[in-house]
Amino acid sequence: MLRDEIKLKLNECLKNKDKKSVSTLRLVLAAVKDRDIAARSNGNNSGISDDEVKLLLQTMIKQRKESADIYEKAGRLELLESEKKEIDIISCFLPKQMSNKEISEAVEKIIKETNASSIKDMGNLMNILKNEYAGRCDFSQVAKIAREKLG
Repeated sequence: MLRDEIKLKLNECLKNKDKKSVSTLRLVLAAVKDRDIAARSNGNNSGISDDEVKLLLQTMIKQRKESADIYEKAGRLELLESEKKEIDIISCFLPKQMSNKEISEAVEKIIKETNASSIKDMGNLMNILKNEYAGRCDFSQVAKIAREKLG
């Protein structure tokens, strides 16, 4: 499981006294645990799945990219570097990200399979894409491409 990989990496970083990695991985595990607790209150006693962990990691990366953009515009280079390091640490737990071309091909494939023809089919299309490609692409980019193809 992905959460076990994160825990192993945390232990390794603790031994190597890599403070930045330790703090970042602890944040990740805390976020996963928070989602597990929320899932238990909804009747899912086993916690969140690996796909949901991947989506959580993508969200964390997106947040850090947004912060990095703000820090760059404000000239706060030390904070910018810190955010970039966190992005690198979190990214190592995600599969290789799909290119825009690969995303476009995946969207076309699902559109053909579901016979989607209008923007009304967007919700169903996105659900299928999230199930098949969780953790492998930025879903804001997927939504943009899907809108173009359906619009």
